[in-house]
Amino acid sequence: MKKIYYLDTSIWLDFFEQRDEPNLPKGEWAQILLEKIIEDDDKILYSDSTIFELKASGYSIHDIHTMFKSIKSVLLFTRATKKQLGKAKDISAKRKIPKRDALHALISRDYNATIVTLDKHFQKILDITKSKTPKELI
Repeated sequence: MKKIYYLDTSIWLDFFEQRDEPNLPKGEWAQILLEKIIEDDDKILYSDSTIFELKASGYSIHDIHTMFKSIKSVLLFTRATKKQLGKAKDISAKRKIPKRDALHALISRDYNATIVTLDKHFQKILDITKSKTPKELI
């Protein structure tokens, strides 16, 4: 059975920008994970929320499409529903996490995808979805 992964936007940025830190090779882990997903013929789900965050990080829609072009065979796209948006807003307020992190978690859960992140906010929503780091998956 094919696995589905949902990459937090920071993982995409680590991959696109090869963002490594001393003793924390985030870009390298992201690169290896994407290569593994492609090799295993698994899928990566991304959403309009991911696109929004990438644009907010300074990328144009053209840049984003160009970056995704080389891996398009493993990509699946979805749009957040009104229900997911409302629930994310509620979770964000109650648990004091960013609304988009809550939304990513809900989308991941609803598609039975493994969310991949290094973000500690996801520890507050383990009842919604269990997160994995790139290092855990490679």
